[in-house]
Amino acid sequence: MKNLILLSAAFVFILKMNAQTTIIPKTNDSRVITTGLPFVLIAPDARAAAMGDMGVATSVDAFSQQWNSSKYAFSETKSGFGVSYTPYLSKLVNDIFLGNLTYFNRLDEKSAFGASLKYFSLGDIEFVNDEFSEALIQRPNEFALDVSYALRLSDQFAMAVAMRYLVSDLRLDDGSGNTDGASTFGVDISGYYQSEEEAYNDFNGRWRAGFAIQNLGPKFKYTEDGSENFQPTNLRLGAGFDFIFDDYNKIAVTAEVAKLLVPTPPILGDEYEFTDNNGNGTYEEDEDDLGNLVESDVIISGKSQDVNFLSGIFQSFGDAPDGFSEELKEFTWALGAEYLYQDSFAFRAGYFNEAEEKGARKFLALGAGFKANVVNIDLSYLFSASKIQSPLENTLRFSLTFNIGAGEYDEY
Repeated sequence: MKNLILLSAAFVFILKMNAQTTIIPKTNDSRVITTGLPFVLIAPDARAAAMGDMGVATSVDAFSQQWNSSKYAFSETKSGFGVSYTPYLSKLVNDIFLGNLTYFNRLDEKSAFGASLKYFSLGDIEFVNDEFSEALIQRPNEFALDVSYALRLSDQFAMAVAMRYLVSDLRLDDGSGNTDGASTFGVDISGYYQSEEEAYNDFNGRWRAGFAIQNLGPKFKYTEDGSENFQPTNLRLGAGFDFIFDDYNKIAVTAEVAKLLVPTPPILGDEYEFTDNNGNGTYEEDEDDLGNLVESDVIISGKSQDVNFLSGIFQSFGDAPDGFSEELKEFTWALGAEYLYQDSFAFRAGYFNEAEEKGARKFLALGAGFKANVVNIDLSYLFSASKIQSPLENTLRFSLTFNIGAGEYDEY
């Protein structure tokens, strides 16, 4: 009897030695950083779109609220407002669009405030339960409402803070009457530097630089029982230079980099039991037998995204599974140029680049601007340079700006 017990124990021990676990990586695991409310990252105005979706360090205009509201403290115009319209997925439908309305007012030599409304409509969606039911048409939408205050801290530098209220009404009526949209708030912190005009050998020049941390705010849910989503917290850094050849001709060149301050998705896998037939302690597909699932979504490399928004900001600089090389790929960059003739006509061009593994957005943009009395008209057009088609490809965008009290402040 004693020998039988010892033999059974030895048999169980051998089974446990052979029955081990392995983690099988998930295929097609996306490394693209995703957030809620992505519409706030779409360039709303034609001038910024024509220069490669940039605006943190370009010269001040009415739409600075969307990029760097501290620029308002350098406006030569007392006040103004802008209206813009951007068709979205225009090749497929004609009722999805992004609209923007912005207003600013320079209060005095040192301060200014701005306000804007950004509205994203997903068009009409028709629901039919059966052939006898009347069609139910719904129009889901999202919007952001914000206000800002800019203060000039020195002759060449200003900072601003903006508060933003965001609503995402994407939940469709299922008959229960519970169609409340998700809502949250965010904060922008920005700064802008603009030098005095300096004389060089063949031209005068002026330096510009800016930064902005946008959409700082808590995570939110689209539904009560849904998962939490990060806001598109974004860091923008830019610099530029104005070549001032004479009173009629000026060329401004600007470069900008941006990074989402949101944790990178880790590499995940599923943990399985397996029978180690060859005894080497490693699962080999052709030789070992895969058993029961032990645990799903085990982190193989990287860090968990289950953190609050503030921890996520700091984590976003060092959590990429492939290390520093992947962190660099999470930066997008853009180059833009603007030619101005007599401050009444502008021609613009820009290029935007994003790494293939992080979304593959690459496009060229062209645009023009015209000034007639107090009205500015701006247009832009986008050409995709990526294998992945842009939803804004071959889309014409336009903006109108109305300047009130132009030339009231002299900055140069």
